[in-house]
Amino acid sequence: MFSSPALLALGASFFFGLALVLTQFGLRHMRPGEGTLISIPLLSAIAWLLAVFVLDFRDWNTRGFLIFAAVGLAYPALVTLLTYESNRLMGPGVAGALGNIAPLFAVVGAALLLGEFPGPVQTAGIAAIVVGVIALSLRGGQATGRSWPYWAAALPLGAALIRGVAQPLTKLGLAHWPSAFAAALFGFTASTVVVVSIAVVRHRGWPTGFSRPGIFWFCCIGLSNGMAVLCLYAALARGSVALVAPLTATYPLITLILSALLLRSEKITALIVGGVTIIVAGVVALLWT
Repeated sequence: MFSSPALLALGASFFFGLALVLTQFGLRHMRPGEGTLISIPLLSAIAWLLAVFVLDFRDWNTRGFLIFAAVGLAYPALVTLLTYESNRLMGPGVAGALGNIAPLFAVVGAALLLGEFPGPVQTAGIAAIVVGVIALSLRGGQATGRSWPYWAAALPLGAALIRGVAQPLTKLGLAHWPSAFAAALFGFTASTVVVVSIAVVRHRGWPTGFSRPGIFWFCCIGLSNGMAVLCLYAALARGSVALVAPLTATYPLITLILSALLLRSEKITALIVGGVTIIVAGVVALLWT
């Protein structure tokens, strides 16, 4: 079960979706910048504590380390900042849906960097998933009662670009050092350096806008995102980007379900039903290959 790239990718989808909804609770108590200073450094600290027991440093590979660290400078650091801000402005469902153009960037990147080209059925499945998440995004303010400026769409789309490119780059690093934990460890460490540096420069010192409820929620968010990234990297180590990226991108379904249950901010419409149906068909096409 834990060696199946498809199940690992779906696990990543679940944890990404859960984190996106939990962010709504965290943002009630703290701003995105301060929240990032909790979630990402927490992951880095936990990863280093576990590294003593999990990671065999005798397998060290400098090229793999450099790729993992380079990816970590943008992912999850910048992606998290962009996601938190788009989540605050647009809500979890829309932010998650617009951010799911990532499979297109991932598949193109895999073709250019790794020579991985999806087959006809895979291509149809990827296209179906992308169309489905776009359909979910079109429900927009009608489903949530929110409105937002047009430029806000650049936030989740930018996160999608970074997330998509990060996946083939990480798989390239895994070819040199086949350890999903090493990829997560050094990625989280590089991201911690980025978010701390941004916060110190922005606030000219350490920010002070922390609260106990906010710290609690962003710890939960960090743990959920950490599990998602670890599942994603484990899936990439075992399967192709063309399979893993689209399955991971189905997490708007999780945000829809959890938002309806926990936030009571989603209404089931024909557009949502259609989008979900198309996504499921796309997933079936990917798993059929």
